[in-house]
Amino acid sequence: MAKQCFYCGKKKVAGKTHSRKGLYKKKGGTGSKIARVNKRYFSPNLQKVRIIDKKSIKTVNVCTKCIKAGKVKKYIKPKKTSNP
Repeated sequence: MAKQCFYCGKKKVAGKTHSRKGLYKKKGGTGSKIARVNKRYFSPNLQKVRIIDKKSIKTVNVCTKCIKAGKVKKYIKPKKTSNP
């Protein structure tokens, strides 16, 4: 199973972090410079959810935005009833 949202297809995206050095001009320096650039990944907030999909029960990864938007039809396990 891929690490992406079942509904919207959201997955991790590559990006960069910039390390800066030097004092900002506003604070009396000559300006900040980028010292080094490191690669990093931005990953979505995925949750494992049991859903009902075409009358079958599946466990899939869903992002929290899709859960909040109501795109997910969650499976709720029926409770066992005990006979007295």
